[in-house]
Amino acid sequence: MAEKKEEKKEMEVPAKFKKIVEEIEQMKVADLAELVKILEEKFGVSSMPQAVAVQAAPLTGGEGEAKEEKAEYDIVLTKVGDKKIEVIKVVRDITQKGLKESKDLVDAVQNEPQVIKEKVKKEEAKEIKKKFEAAGAQVELN
Repeated sequence: MAEKKEEKKEMEVPAKFKKIVEEIEQMKVADLAELVKILEEKFGVSSMPQAVAVQAAPLTGGEGEAKEEKAEYDIVLTKVGDKKIEVIKVVRDITQKGLKESKDLVDAVQNEPQVIKEKVKKEEAKEIKKKFEAAGAQVELN
């Protein structure tokens, strides 16, 4: 890993891409993940390494299905919406945290997306997402 970081520092960025690279360097991880998804959908490409994509494609029938085969998801609260109290109630229900901890977690979403629960099975993750959406919040399953 240390060798790769050194290589990146030595890499010369062409002038035409310098501004874009600088903006990307300043982004939060959650924003970068969202940007990657948008670029994949917009241009019909995948960030999956080609060797892995070639091996995975025959097993699943395509790249689109490979993404859905994920067994566990992290639930990330990205936007609270107008019903903050309802969202706090959902956070309390899901995390089993107290009122203050739940409120602090919901308040922190203003600054950056917050992981609500990690390594959740697909079915449970979809149910949790529905609960948040019913409360007016936006959630990502990563």
